[in-house]
Order: sequence, then structure tokens, then C-alpha cells
Amino acid sequence: MTQPNAPAFIDFEASSLDLIASYPIEVGLCLPDGSLHSWLIKPHVLWHDWSDSAEQIHGISRDTLKAEGLSVRQVAHHLNELLDGEVFCDAWTFDSFWLHRLYRAADMRPTFQLESVSLLLSPAQVHHWSTIRHQVIQDLGLPVHRAANDAQILHSTWCQVTAAIEGDQHAPLDKL
Repeated sequence: MTQPNAPAFIDFEASSLDLIASYPIEVGLCLPDGSLHSWLIKPHVLWHDWSDSAEQIHGISRDTLKAEGLSVRQVAHHLNELLDGEVFCDAWTFDSFWLHRLYRAADMRPTFQLESVSLLLSPAQVHHWSTIRHQVIQDLGLPVHRAANDAQILHSTWCQVTAAIEGDQHAPLDKL
């Protein structure tokens, strides 16, 4: 399901959750039309952090990144080609940190502004976001903690939350 005026969503997977040493290892986009893009990111020469527990969650090994990942500059270039204006995420503190690390290592600037999905939502929508997100995950049957899947989950959740609040074919939010 895609709605008119849907925003673009972005998600990152990372080497760990350490907000000093971690770095992005995968980025995924879900564009307003619902199309998906994702890239594995080859670790920059100065990036050494690695968490085995994070690897267990996202399932991406450092060896896979070295063999299959694109350079930070290539990934930043792809993002700039596809994105402008505001792009939304659900973990702004982490995602903005990893976005900054990516572009700093690439010696580039993003052509878009990263914002929290909460800026798009009314209080009623915020209240029901988690419930609808869990239903979307179940309905889509996608594994979480892969960047493109998580971006698609954000997109689909936003579409359902906004459709429900506008009285579309879904149940009213107060019935959830």
C-alpha cells in the first residue's frame, strides 16, 4: 500500500550501538512510491568497531562487508542521487549519527535532511504506531534488522497509520 504524498524512509544497520565507535554497515531506503534500495557499506579504513551481538541481530559479517560492500563514497553518492528534502527514520539519534559518519568518511554532504518519523504523526498516530508496526511486520513476513526491510516496514506502517486516522478502509485507531 502506498499513499499520495508518502515520505521517503531510511534505515541503517550498524557495527554496534556504541555512539562513539560504531559505524553504518548497511543503509536501506523506501522511496515515496514504495520502491526499495539498499547497500552494504565496506568499512572505512578508520572504522574498527565490531559487536558480535550486533552481528547476531542483523546477520551481516564484517567479512561480507569487506567482500560485497560499496565504498562510503559510492553509498553517499547513491543516497544523494535518490534523496532530497526530508527523509524520515524511527531512531533519529542513532540514524543521524550513522548518517553523519558515512558522509564524513565520504567527505561529502547529504542532499537531504534526516528527520524523525514522529514529526509526521499526530498524538493519536504516535499512540498506535507500535501496535500497527507489529501488525505490519507480521503481515509482511519480513525479517527485521535488515535496512531495506526496516525502511519498508516504516513506509507500510506510516501508510496504515495515516489511512486509519483519515478513516480509510482500516479500522479506526480507537478500535485497535
